[in-house]
Amino acid sequence: MSADQPPPSVSRLEDNDMQAVPAALARAAQRAREIAAQTGTPLIVVRDGKLIEEMVTADTMPVGVCNPD
Repeated sequence: MSADQPPPSVSRLEDNDMQAVPAALARAAQRAREIAAQTGTPLIVVRDGKLIEEMVTADTMPVGVCNPD
């Protein structure tokens, strides 16, 4: 994880499947960033309670993320 992204949260539910949900959501969000960077599609995110449309490029991808090229 980069400094600007919080670590995935931890599920407080006892079900083993639910324990995997935070990590799965983090992977899905990362994949959405990768696809947005590859296709030049804006990514829609919520910041401070507002919907924000932002462009994702290889330069703005967190460290350790696959190169979208």
